[in-house]
Amino acid sequence: MDGGVSDQELAEAILLVGRAMVAVDVRSLSAADHEITLPQYRTLVVLAHLGSQRLADLATNLAVSPSTTTRMCDRLVRKGLITRSRDTLDRREVNLCVTKERRLLVETVTERRRREVEAMVGSIPARARSELVSSLQLLSQAAGEVPAMGSDPGNRSNPAPGGGRSTEVVTAGNGGPDGDQSERLRPPSG
Repeated sequence: MDGGVSDQELAEAILLVGRAMVAVDVRSLSAADHEITLPQYRTLVVLAHLGSQRLADLATNLAVSPSTTTRMCDRLVRKGLITRSRDTLDRREVNLCVTKERRLLVETVTERRRREVEAMVGSIPARARSELVSSLQLLSQAAGEVPAMGSDPGNRSNPAPGGGRSTEVVTAGNGGPDGDQSERLRPPSG
Protein backbone atom coordinates (compact mmCIF):
# COMPACT_ATOMS: atom_id res chain seq x y z
CA MET A 1 0.00 0.00 0.00
CA ASP A 2 1.43 3.38 -1.04
CA GLY A 3 0.12 6.77 0.08
CA GLY A 4 -2.70 5.22 2.12
CA VAL A 5 -4.58 3.83 -0.91
CA SER A 6 -4.81 0.07 -1.35
CA ASP A 7 -4.58 -1.68 -4.71
CA GLN A 8 -8.25 -2.67 -4.29
CA GLU A 9 -9.37 0.95 -3.70
CA LEU A 10 -7.37 2.11 -6.70
CA ALA A 11 -8.79 -0.67 -8.88
CA GLU A 12 -12.35 0.22 -7.83
CA ALA A 13 -11.79 3.88 -8.67
CA ILE A 14 -10.39 2.93 -12.09
CA LEU A 15 -13.34 0.60 -12.77
CA LEU A 16 -15.76 3.41 -11.91
CA VAL A 17 -14.02 5.80 -14.31
CA GLY A 18 -13.96 3.01 -16.90
CA ARG A 19 -17.75 2.69 -16.74
CA ALA A 20 -18.12 6.44 -17.20
CA MET A 21 -15.78 6.37 -20.21
CA VAL A 22 -17.65 3.46 -21.81
CA ALA A 23 -20.81 5.55 -21.56
CA VAL A 24 -19.02 8.45 -23.29
CA ASP A 25 -17.81 6.05 -26.01
CA VAL A 26 -21.28 4.62 -26.60
CA ARG A 27 -22.80 8.10 -26.91
CA SER A 28 -20.03 9.19 -29.30
CA LEU A 29 -20.40 6.11 -31.48
CA SER A 30 -24.19 6.35 -31.59
CA ALA A 31 -23.84 9.70 -33.37
CA ALA A 32 -21.55 8.17 -36.05
CA ASP A 33 -22.68 7.54 -39.63
CA HIS A 34 -22.03 3.79 -39.35
CA GLU A 35 -23.26 1.17 -36.96
CA ILE A 36 -20.04 0.28 -35.25
CA THR A 37 -19.30 -1.60 -32.04
CA LEU A 38 -16.78 -0.56 -29.39
CA PRO A 39 -14.37 -3.38 -30.36
CA GLN A 40 -14.63 -2.36 -34.03
CA TYR A 41 -13.97 1.27 -33.10
CA ARG A 42 -10.94 0.25 -31.04
CA THR A 43 -9.63 -1.67 -34.06
CA LEU A 44 -10.05 1.41 -36.24
CA VAL A 45 -8.27 3.58 -33.66
CA VAL A 46 -5.28 1.22 -33.52
CA LEU A 47 -5.06 1.04 -37.32
CA ALA A 48 -5.52 4.80 -37.71
CA HIS A 49 -2.80 5.54 -35.16
CA LEU A 50 -0.23 2.85 -35.94
CA GLY A 51 -0.86 2.53 -39.67
CA SER A 52 -1.06 -0.66 -41.67
CA GLN A 53 -0.75 -3.79 -39.53
CA ARG A 54 -0.33 -7.47 -40.24
CA LEU A 55 -3.26 -9.44 -38.86
CA ALA A 56 -1.10 -11.12 -36.20
CA ASP A 57 0.33 -7.76 -35.08
CA LEU A 58 -3.14 -6.21 -34.93
CA ALA A 59 -4.38 -9.14 -32.83
CA THR A 60 -1.46 -8.59 -30.45
CA ASN A 61 -2.11 -4.84 -30.25
CA LEU A 62 -5.79 -5.51 -29.51
CA ALA A 63 -4.95 -8.34 -27.05
CA VAL A 64 -7.36 -10.73 -28.79
CA SER A 65 -6.87 -13.96 -30.74
CA PRO A 66 -6.03 -13.86 -34.46
CA SER A 67 -9.32 -15.65 -35.24
CA THR A 68 -11.30 -12.95 -33.40
CA THR A 69 -9.33 -10.29 -35.25
CA THR A 70 -10.02 -12.00 -38.58
CA ARG A 71 -13.79 -12.08 -37.97
CA MET A 72 -13.83 -8.45 -36.83
CA CYS A 73 -11.78 -7.34 -39.82
CA ASP A 74 -14.05 -9.29 -42.18
CA ARG A 75 -16.95 -7.18 -40.88
CA LEU A 76 -14.97 -3.95 -41.17
CA VAL A 77 -13.97 -4.79 -44.77
CA ARG A 78 -17.62 -5.48 -45.66
CA LYS A 79 -18.56 -2.09 -44.15
CA GLY A 80 -15.86 -0.40 -46.23
CA LEU A 81 -14.01 0.83 -43.13
CA ILE A 82 -10.72 -1.01 -43.71
CA THR A 83 -8.88 -2.66 -46.58
CA ARG A 84 -6.78 -5.78 -46.79
CA SER A 85 -3.50 -5.59 -48.68
CA ARG A 86 -1.22 -8.39 -49.81
CA ASP A 87 2.44 -7.63 -49.36
CA THR A 88 4.05 -7.87 -52.79
CA LEU A 89 7.32 -9.10 -51.27
CA ASP A 90 5.65 -11.82 -49.18
CA ARG A 91 2.23 -12.70 -50.59
CA ARG A 92 1.47 -14.75 -47.46
CA GLU A 93 1.27 -11.54 -45.42
CA VAL A 94 -1.99 -9.63 -45.32
CA ASN A 95 -1.89 -6.05 -44.07
CA LEU A 96 -4.92 -4.20 -42.75
CA CYS A 97 -5.40 -0.46 -43.05
CA VAL A 98 -8.14 2.08 -42.32
CA THR A 99 -9.51 3.52 -45.54
CA LYS A 100 -8.66 7.20 -46.00
CA GLU A 101 -12.34 8.10 -46.05
CA ARG A 102 -12.97 6.29 -42.77
CA ARG A 103 -10.01 7.78 -40.96
CA LEU A 104 -12.35 10.77 -40.74
CA LEU A 105 -14.84 8.60 -38.82
CA VAL A 106 -12.18 7.86 -36.20
CA GLU A 107 -11.27 11.53 -35.98
CA THR A 108 -14.92 12.61 -35.71
CA VAL A 109 -15.77 10.11 -32.96
CA THR A 110 -12.54 10.95 -31.13
CA GLU A 111 -13.40 14.67 -31.27
CA ARG A 112 -16.92 13.99 -29.91
CA ARG A 113 -15.38 12.00 -27.06
CA ARG A 114 -12.84 14.76 -26.40
CA ARG A 115 -15.55 17.44 -26.18
CA GLU A 116 -17.66 15.38 -23.77
CA VAL A 117 -14.66 14.55 -21.57
CA GLU A 118 -13.58 18.21 -21.55
CA ALA A 119 -17.06 19.16 -20.35
CA MET A 120 -16.84 16.45 -17.68
CA VAL A 121 -13.44 17.55 -16.33
CA GLY A 122 -14.48 21.19 -16.14
CA SER A 123 -15.49 20.63 -12.53
CA ILE A 124 -12.09 19.28 -11.46
CA PRO A 125 -10.20 21.90 -9.44
CA ALA A 126 -7.10 23.34 -11.14
CA ARG A 127 -4.85 22.27 -8.26
CA ALA A 128 -5.74 18.58 -8.82
CA ARG A 129 -5.36 18.50 -12.60
CA SER A 130 -1.58 18.11 -12.93
CA GLU A 131 -1.48 15.13 -10.57
CA LEU A 132 -4.53 13.61 -12.30
CA VAL A 133 -2.92 13.91 -15.74
CA SER A 134 0.29 12.29 -14.49
CA SER A 135 -1.64 9.46 -12.85
CA LEU A 136 -3.75 8.82 -15.94
CA GLN A 137 -0.64 8.79 -18.16
CA LEU A 138 0.96 6.22 -15.84
CA LEU A 139 -2.19 4.09 -15.99
CA SER A 140 -2.33 4.32 -19.79
CA GLN A 141 1.32 3.29 -20.06
CA ALA A 142 0.77 0.37 -17.68
CA ALA A 143 -2.16 -0.74 -19.85
CA GLY A 144 -0.08 -0.44 -23.04
CA GLU A 145 -2.63 1.95 -24.50
CA VAL A 146 -2.16 3.66 -27.86
CA PRO A 147 -2.00 7.47 -27.51
CA ALA A 148 -4.98 9.41 -28.85
CA MET A 149 -5.09 10.63 -32.45
CA GLY A 150 -3.15 13.86 -32.78
CA SER A 151 -1.14 13.35 -29.60
CA ASP A 152 2.59 12.74 -29.36
CA PRO A 153 3.00 8.96 -29.45
CA GLY A 154 6.19 9.13 -27.38
CA ASN A 155 8.48 6.24 -28.16
CA ARG A 156 6.00 4.32 -30.31
CA SER A 157 6.60 4.25 -34.02
CA ASN A 158 3.91 5.56 -36.32
CA PRO A 159 4.63 3.72 -39.55
CA ALA A 160 3.09 4.86 -42.78
CA PRO A 161 0.28 2.67 -44.09
CA GLY A 162 1.78 -0.27 -45.92
CA GLY A 163 5.02 0.06 -43.96
CA GLY A 164 6.59 1.72 -47.00
CA ARG A 165 6.30 -1.49 -49.04
CA SER A 166 4.36 -1.88 -52.25
CA THR A 167 1.02 -3.57 -51.61
CA GLU A 168 -2.02 -4.73 -53.52
CA VAL A 169 -5.44 -3.83 -52.14
CA VAL A 170 -7.76 -6.82 -51.82
CA THR A 171 -11.25 -5.77 -50.81
CA ALA A 172 -14.37 -7.90 -50.49
CA GLY A 173 -15.51 -9.12 -53.89
CA ASN A 174 -12.60 -7.88 -56.01
CA GLY A 175 -10.63 -11.03 -56.55
CA GLY A 176 -10.13 -12.38 -53.05
CA PRO A 177 -6.90 -14.22 -52.36
CA ASP A 178 -5.89 -14.29 -56.04
CA GLY A 179 -5.90 -10.51 -56.17
CA ASP A 180 -6.79 -10.74 -59.87
CA GLN A 181 -8.73 -7.49 -59.81
CA SER A 182 -6.72 -5.71 -57.13
CA GLU A 183 -5.25 -2.30 -57.67
CA ARG A 184 -1.58 -1.62 -57.04
CA LEU A 185 -0.56 1.04 -54.53
CA ARG A 186 2.79 2.78 -54.42
CA PRO A 187 4.61 3.20 -51.13
CA PRO A 188 3.96 6.58 -49.51
CA SER A 189 6.43 9.27 -50.55
CA GLY A 190 8.10 11.55 -48.08
